[in-house]
Amino acid sequence: MKRLSLYGLMATLPTTLLLPSLALAEEAAAAVVEAPPPVLSSGDTAWMLTSTALVLFMTLPGLALFYGGMVRAKNTLSIFMQCFAITAVVTVLWSLYGYSLAFTDGGNNNAWIGGLSKAFLAGIKVDSLTNTIPESVFLTFQLTFAIITPALIVGAFAERMKFSSMLIFMAAWVTLVYFPICHWVWGGGWMMTKGILDYAGGTVVHVNAGIAGLVTALVLGKRKGFPHVAMPPHSLPLTVTGAGMLWVGWFGFNAGSAAAANGAAGMAMVVTQLATAMAALTWMLMEWMSHGKPSALGLTTGAVAGLVAITPASGFVGPMGALALGGIAGVVCFIGATTIKRKMGYDDSLDAFGVHGIGGIVGAILTGVFASADLGGVGYAKDVDMAAQVWVQFVSVIATGLYCAVISYILLKIIDGLMGLRVDEESESTGLDIALHGERGYNY
Repeated sequence: MKRLSLYGLMATLPTTLLLPSLALAEEAAAAVVEAPPPVLSSGDTAWMLTSTALVLFMTLPGLALFYGGMVRAKNTLSIFMQCFAITAVVTVLWSLYGYSLAFTDGGNNNAWIGGLSKAFLAGIKVDSLTNTIPESVFLTFQLTFAIITPALIVGAFAERMKFSSMLIFMAAWVTLVYFPICHWVWGGGWMMTKGILDYAGGTVVHVNAGIAGLVTALVLGKRKGFPHVAMPPHSLPLTVTGAGMLWVGWFGFNAGSAAAANGAAGMAMVVTQLATAMAALTWMLMEWMSHGKPSALGLTTGAVAGLVAITPASGFVGPMGALALGGIAGVVCFIGATTIKRKMGYDDSLDAFGVHGIGGIVGAILTGVFASADLGGVGYAKDVDMAAQVWVQFVSVIATGLYCAVISYILLKIIDGLMGLRVDEESESTGLDIALHGERGYNY
């Protein structure tokens, strides 16, 4: 009997020794199962509602005024029409399938495009949450990014594109370019898994729009008389007012990307202000030294260049990094929008590529530098150093640029073959306001 008892004890000993581990495992499993669901934060929700309104305010009326003042008087209304129509078109497409393609899993953890599980905004109810805010607020906030991105492209083809062709191009472009790239970076796609740092849209918004703008300008060709005929802005007060609205609205763009009312949002606001101010001053000084006088157009354009450059970095860099990034963006974008454009001879009407394309590239790549904790940033992920992060940023910029350029070119050529892209010479001479819309921006 004693021998049997000893054998029984030995048989049960492994199980006995495992009991504490089994108990801990059960507790851990229970903790996972019983993890509390996300809870609505009224503070976060209030901030995100405000940020959403601010970003929409950037397009209407901010961008419309900024671009509208820079064209000739006979084309002012066409700029407002394009920005307004893009807002309406993208809103509808976002609700039908855009949000779903950008922010859902396309199956098997699809790295390239999301699925259609939330097409027509299916399943989104009053109590649906994304983290601590209503999903309805999150999707509308992201919608405002989808709106302003194609609207930025307008600056490259201003004063010469058919309104009907513009509508078709923008609808196709957001579907085939913006929605996939948004998924790559923010929706769980391949860039996100590679560890890209893009807080508020350096690649998704600015590199994307800038490259598309350059391709569009090249395909359309130069405006009649460019560069021999003077085409000065007809109303710099409108442009300065629009730039001011963009500056204010950009706090929603960058600080709102924290998706919460917290310290990250506060720091994003600080670095946005610093980079913008530094870029504005840098551009102004560059122009002053080059042309002998500082201009209102240069000061405001420099500010926008700073806003663009800090966009991807706003959640990752510190104050001094923001000042450095703004100064670099002011110099590089000034050179891009003046010297490079003049030497290459393309007609990027309102410097969509020079400011958004080049500024986005500078900001996206240098985010990998100034995110370093040694330079005041938040630091890198585990086992990632500066060189590795800069490489990820560089690859993401190249991939975004190439994909955007190829698809944009194909779309433009197809539309040109089917219905034509450009207005005729008479309409261009008369002005798009009368020729395309039967109205004038000004009736004196």
